[in-house]
Amino acid sequence: MPRRRQSVHLGSGSDGTEDSDSSAEREQTNSSESDGNMPKRTRLTRASLRLSQSSQDTPDVKRVGDHDESPPLTPTGNAPSSESELDISSPNASHDESVAKDPALRDSDKDLSHRPKRRRCHETYNFNMKCPTPGCNSLGHLTGKHERHFAVSGCPLYHNLSADECKVKATTREKHEEESKVQEESNRHATRHQEHRQSHGNTREPLLENITSEYDLELFRKAQARASEDLKTPQEKLRIQGQITEGSNMIKTILFGRYELDTWYHSPYPEEYARLGRLYVCEFCLKYMKSQTILRRHMAKCVWKHPPGDEVYRKGAISVFEVDGKKNKIYCQNLCLLAKLFLDHKTLYYDVEPFLFYVMTEADNTGCHLVGYFSKEKNSFLNYNVSCILTMPQYMRQGFGKMLIDFSYLLSKVEEKVGSPERPLSDLGLISYRSYWKEVLLRYMYNFQGKEISIKEISQETAVNPVDIVSTLQSLQMLKYWKGKHLVLKRQDLIDEWKAKETKRGSNNKTIDPSSLKWTPPKGT
Repeated sequence: MPRRRQSVHLGSGSDGTEDSDSSAEREQTNSSESDGNMPKRTRLTRASLRLSQSSQDTPDVKRVGDHDESPPLTPTGNAPSSESELDISSPNASHDESVAKDPALRDSDKDLSHRPKRRRCHETYNFNMKCPTPGCNSLGHLTGKHERHFAVSGCPLYHNLSADECKVKATTREKHEEESKVQEESNRHATRHQEHRQSHGNTREPLLENITSEYDLELFRKAQARASEDLKTPQEKLRIQGQITEGSNMIKTILFGRYELDTWYHSPYPEEYARLGRLYVCEFCLKYMKSQTILRRHMAKCVWKHPPGDEVYRKGAISVFEVDGKKNKIYCQNLCLLAKLFLDHKTLYYDVEPFLFYVMTEADNTGCHLVGYFSKEKNSFLNYNVSCILTMPQYMRQGFGKMLIDFSYLLSKVEEKVGSPERPLSDLGLISYRSYWKEVLLRYMYNFQGKEISIKEISQETAVNPVDIVSTLQSLQMLKYWKGKHLVLKRQDLIDEWKAKETKRGSNNKTIDPSSLKWTPPKGT
């Protein structure tokens, strides 16, 4: 009679149990095949194994039970902690017995025997894993970042530490790592700042990145942009618009004696001085400097108290010095650079040798202070008696401009020439000359006692060019064309108005006294 095949079901979820049961199943199958029976898939459980061992139903099952007497190991290599873990799948034993009794179920079981066995891992095994170190409760971790461990490599007890000590050491390590990162970042930025300073010096702004937060740095940049927009000067706006070329003078103010003067135009000072924005000028020798300290030291050593050259006129505190551009080249060049800050059409800066400079000063107990000047060519083929004329801004609208013009015509009278200023005239120069010519003509009309007036006679007596006389008479509406002739009208209303102004000015009027001139025309003129 053929031996009855026992089908036992393994219901535990353990991987180790399934491995041991699979070996038992293979032995059971092999023993069945040796008896000539049809191979079938046998499923064993620990409960069925115990039943088979106690009943000793078949020697094959007993052999399997002998093979499975030791409890199966967990994935960590430990035996289960209690017997209840072995009995988890015991309800499947009745199912296995029903399968063994029912032929239909056996056939269905046989049909599924070709499928591979599926391995299942139960979640409850995570709670059953333990550290193999004796006396360890698997709590804590060597890294200090985990609450449990299941291997010797992460066991605090194995490394002679406690779980709390591991956490403290982990916190300390993290803190040291953060500090080292910050220090490394700081060293890297310090190196960048040092390289930036060595490469560019003070010509560029220091690196500001990573010094403060991005938000604060953005606020600082916005404040810089707003301040730059608010502090724009007229010269900077002209430069941005392209009206002032790169490298041109951007000097905003000059410190000249007791005065701080705002400049009007750019002047070709050297680039290192033009970038400063403020220039410090000695009012006696006209040397320009970079700082107040340098100026103070220079003033303590400067021996000049008046312009170089010959004093050709003096009346009261007003003096005029004749300076030769060939003999005093540096002084004349500095004077031209200073004048260009307040003149738009001036083009002469360095070629000063063909010119004579007449410098007007006002004297006090500290020296002779620059009031203004005019220059003239030593040999002018067009009889220009003035090439460039300037009154310093602090002395404007006080009559010094007319004094300079009157002095230039006085020199022309001494030379017995008719003079005229060189064109083009600046706006302020044209206003000053028209006012002077008007005053000269009205004075001549007031003193004239004859019946006929000749423009030629007026020109010879006043040394004013006839062209300038005609243009002035036309502006005063005193020149008329009648019956083919030009007639000069004597407008008594304009003469009376001029006389009233002269009387109101009184003796304080600033005029040039010809008797105070001590000058002879230079040779070759």
